[in-house]
Amino acid sequence: MASALESALALLRAALQAVRLDLPLPSQASTASKVSYALGQLDDYILPRLRQIQAPLLVIVGGSTGAGKSTLVNSIIGHAVSPTGVIRPTTRSPVLIHHPEDTEWFVDDRIMPGLVRSTRAGNDAHVLRIVADPVMPRGIAMLDAPDIDSVDKDNRTLATQLLAAGDLWLFITSAARYADAVPWEFLGQAVERSAAVAVVLDRIPPAAMTEVPAHLAAMMTGRGLGNSPFFAVPETIVDEQGLLPGVAVEPIRAWLAALASDQRTRGLVVMKTLDGAISALSAQAPLIVRGLKDQIEVVDGLRQNAALAFVDAIEGVTRQIQDGVLLRDEVLTRWQDYVGAGELTRHLESRLARWRDRLSHTIKGQPIEADDAKQAVESGLEALLRQAGERACERAEASWMAHPAGRLVIQRSGAALAQVGPDFPATVAQTIRDWQSDVLELVSQEGSSRRVQARVGALGVNAVGVSLMLVAFSHTGGLVGAELGLAGGTALVAQKVLEMVFGSEAIRRLAVKANELLDARVKTLMSTQLQRFTRALEALRIDPRLPGEILEAAEWVERLRSEELVNLSLQAVLTTTEQAAIQAVEGVRTTSLEQVINSRQTIAAPAGGS
Repeated sequence: MASALESALALLRAALQAVRLDLPLPSQASTASKVSYALGQLDDYILPRLRQIQAPLLVIVGGSTGAGKSTLVNSIIGHAVSPTGVIRPTTRSPVLIHHPEDTEWFVDDRIMPGLVRSTRAGNDAHVLRIVADPVMPRGIAMLDAPDIDSVDKDNRTLATQLLAAGDLWLFITSAARYADAVPWEFLGQAVERSAAVAVVLDRIPPAAMTEVPAHLAAMMTGRGLGNSPFFAVPETIVDEQGLLPGVAVEPIRAWLAALASDQRTRGLVVMKTLDGAISALSAQAPLIVRGLKDQIEVVDGLRQNAALAFVDAIEGVTRQIQDGVLLRDEVLTRWQDYVGAGELTRHLESRLARWRDRLSHTIKGQPIEADDAKQAVESGLEALLRQAGERACERAEASWMAHPAGRLVIQRSGAALAQVGPDFPATVAQTIRDWQSDVLELVSQEGSSRRVQARVGALGVNAVGVSLMLVAFSHTGGLVGAELGLAGGTALVAQKVLEMVFGSEAIRRLAVKANELLDARVKTLMSTQLQRFTRALEALRIDPRLPGEILEAAEWVERLRSEELVNLSLQAVLTTTEQAAIQAVEGVRTTSLEQVINSRQTIAAPAGGS
């Protein structure tokens, strides 16, 4: 069963796995690198080590090109296990050497699950060569990694990945290159995550055996590595097998043997590196979240810019309707033809009297056709809405083109976002028909009494509905000049129709309601085009909930880290007998790694003295 810490780390991993950083922002590359490194740490080291805390300590041998890593590894083992040569890069397939009785720990994909296991030599950077050698002490394994500054990009990437997967770095540099920037960048990363490190200064000319090691030791102290083991290997001649003299590597060999034989020391190394890796992972979470929020903010900005274009379009439609634009031209002509008001501007008062007579006659059973006026309203409104939608798409796309991220989204969408969708004209027509149905429904609902029903039935629902549409269009009209007289008179006649059917008190309420229904329909219509832009953003899969999930998981990990790692320390540092003895001592409660060590000493002392 997974521990609480392992569950928290798995939750953090899932959140990090979901991070998408596709937008070209200044923080993109840095954040993507942090996410990749964090996932690598979880998959290649932290989770595997947590699940098998008793696994052998893994020493990663890494360093610069030409530092002599493979030669050193072969010399420590006493025969060739890793290829050497002058052609760079030499080490392509990483080589892991372990004791035969530790094979079970390395044949599966517990560590470096992305690499294929093989027992044969090769040059494939995706293959991990496993070598079982009895010379290697039990409880410790050594992995010869590619050069950290290799000319081959895949080798450099693999070297970085491998170094992050080890319990201990055996970092090799040479007297000629120990001050180079690249090695110190890696050593700085080791310090940041509190990884256990030992440094080997190789190929030191005899004349520099005093000066150069002292200088490197001072550099290590100044950079937080003063307590790390440090070995100096003089420049010397290799034998016919390409091995260094035994005396040159004996201090390193003896140190590894002592490390392998001391479970407590091995456990301390493992716990130090594991604790540092988890702590560094938690510390990286806010930095990752900051870069992720940069992406989210840009997406929000693009979404708002697109939405603003359509909000402006909706407001523009409302404004033009209020300005009386739909009471001009064809609508005005058809309505005048309908009411017989060709000379309305000169004889409005007398015509109203004649209209009342005509309306009275109609109510007695002679309905008047209003279809032409209704169709004119439909045609004018359709032209207005189509134009508004087209302009909104153009403006939204232009706002995105002004931003590199917006241009990327447009390119990836593959859609002509500056143009309305192919189904937009049909949607506009349906929107208008739906609104006209809304208006007719209003008329039907208002005419619930028998008297009103009779008036509506006699005049015709269409005629009453068109009258209500015209009154709604002119409710806050802004026409001037001659148009004011024509359209105003038109609206006045329509209002008189409604007054005779419903009474004067209902007119304003009906007009307001008709306008509200139209606004709602227009908003729904424009949202169909806005959704095309929204879908393009959603294709980025940038989840605004992720920052909170990452921070929450990281905080959970940090809360559990100290408590659970102390318990794991008992397994890694103490023998089974010692663990049982400590648990049997009444009142012993370990709350830190130091107390674990002290407890071990307390229990072990009597045994040592007997």
